[in-house]
Amino acid sequence: MKNKRRNFLKKTSLVSLGVLTANESLYASPNKLSAKSYSRIIGANERISFAFQGLGRRLPGLLRSSVKLKNVDILYFCDVMQNQMVKANKQFNKLTGLTAKSEVDIHKILEDKNVDAIIMATPDHWHAYGSCKAMESGKHVYLEKPCSHNMEESDLIVNHQKYFNKVVQMGNQQRSSGHTQNIIKKIHQGVIGEAYNAVAFYNNSRGKVPNQLVMDAPKGLNWDLFQGPAPRRNYTHDTWDYNWRWYGWDYGTGEAGNNATHELDIARWALDVDYPNGVKVYAQKNHFLDDGWEMYDNMEAKFTFSKNKSINWNGRSRNAFGKTTDGGRGTVVYGTEGSVFVNRKEYILYDLKGNIIENVKSNDNESGVSLGGGGDMTTRHMQNFIDAIKNNVLLNSPIEDAVISQSMVHYANISYRADTSFSIDEKSGKTKNKKANKFWSRTYESGWKIKMK
Repeated sequence: MKNKRRNFLKKTSLVSLGVLTANESLYASPNKLSAKSYSRIIGANERISFAFQGLGRRLPGLLRSSVKLKNVDILYFCDVMQNQMVKANKQFNKLTGLTAKSEVDIHKILEDKNVDAIIMATPDHWHAYGSCKAMESGKHVYLEKPCSHNMEESDLIVNHQKYFNKVVQMGNQQRSSGHTQNIIKKIHQGVIGEAYNAVAFYNNSRGKVPNQLVMDAPKGLNWDLFQGPAPRRNYTHDTWDYNWRWYGWDYGTGEAGNNATHELDIARWALDVDYPNGVKVYAQKNHFLDDGWEMYDNMEAKFTFSKNKSINWNGRSRNAFGKTTDGGRGTVVYGTEGSVFVNRKEYILYDLKGNIIENVKSNDNESGVSLGGGGDMTTRHMQNFIDAIKNNVLLNSPIEDAVISQSMVHYANISYRADTSFSIDEKSGKTKNKKANKFWSRTYESGWKIKMK
């Protein structure tokens, strides 16, 4: 399936050549967007000012990458928990000798015209609201995955990006991995014949999660702001500190939203497909049945596409088989003349008999399933974001395409929650399944729902 969106991506440039290693050469030349593609073009010698929103486990990696970027200033750290901002400034000061302003409420930062871009690493339920508010305020957005909490929000972010003409990059940083770009190009050129199936997987050894207990919010936490667009409820023990991912659907998107976003994106990229035409899911909770984890911890999902192509997702949150041998995550791509295994640290090309034809190791220091991540891929991905703002270089993961990979996560979660398989329109990404459509959006707190432009 060839369309404008995929052709747009194939022209995508990486970051400047000086950042790449010898093993990670570009396969596409930089292409410039039209002069009116973005409403605000920054001169090549001007500096870009960042504000960080959300200072949890992803911050260390994002911060280390940010201070490596050229002509970037960090003006603000924003978080609903006071001590997170203190920790962020300590890390920043250790890296640079500098400090940034601290602000609990992102709305106040958005009023500052000196801020050019928001680096958003909040819980999932804040992503669409925060991104759209940032664009409305004239800011560009580097948006950590998942880019949306539900399908309706994906449409909303794309709508805002087009209306306000801002640079919006999703943080699926493997799109800026040289060895991954190299093997994807080879797959598209036919190195394994016709690629027809991809199996994406993630294995981890997450332990027991505390059962929720209603109590006062911890000192320093603005619980109302944490909830943001979500309906208000009483605070329960340990919700704010990562466990919001497993406590129902108010804030998180399950392990699929947490990690399948990355691997499914690589699978879709490799097969050169857009929206699937159907989804079928088998998922359940198998581990620590008496703990506070409220959703599946094992998921198997099957996505079908035209031309007899398919993608499988195997997510095992609490069974780490394979974690030590293959990093716990990756994608296998099957073709008529061979196969490829690719993850964040390498790719291995096989013939039909299983013989290794080529094994290319990455020089990145970013792989595995450890929390926080951060490394060379993130640095290049953020540099690509800066280059798009300053010099109109094409994004490696523009939001218009990122939402398609994200849709597969939402389809899987919807199929699980609605307990149904369903068909999908490959052009629009919509479904007519009534059970599925009940989970297409969510209930919002009064005054927090963003409207289409």
